Amino acid sequence: MEARAKKRFVRMSPRKVRQVVDLIRGQGVDESLQALHFMNRAASTPVEKTLRSAIANLFQTEEGSHLETSDLFVKEVFVDEGPTMKRFMPRAMGRATMVRKRTSHITVVVGDRAESTS
Repeated sequence: MEARAKKRFVRMSPRKVRQVVDLIRGQGVDESLQALHFMNRAASTPVEKTLRSAIANLFQTEEGSHLETSDLFVKEVFVDEGPTMKRFMPRAMGRATMVRKRTSHITVVVGDRAESTS
């Protein structure tokens, strides 16, 4: 059994978020939450919130209500690129250059270990 959570339009570059996400892929939920909580990266906060939301979504199901967090692991986690906001910054001699403010879509899927082994 699995549950997923999505956080969309996170005002952070997908490249920066992927660096954080790669560290928790395939790990247990308890270890992932602890690693994200003490990680010194700005992207760890939205990823941690999304992971907690996926865990809560799993516990809301009828089958997931009897599970423990020690039985869960991060089955799948990925970051997609969202829309890019285009802004302009003044430069020398009356010119302007475009600044791209990128956004991300974070998806976390958690599942129990019993399902993955069978």
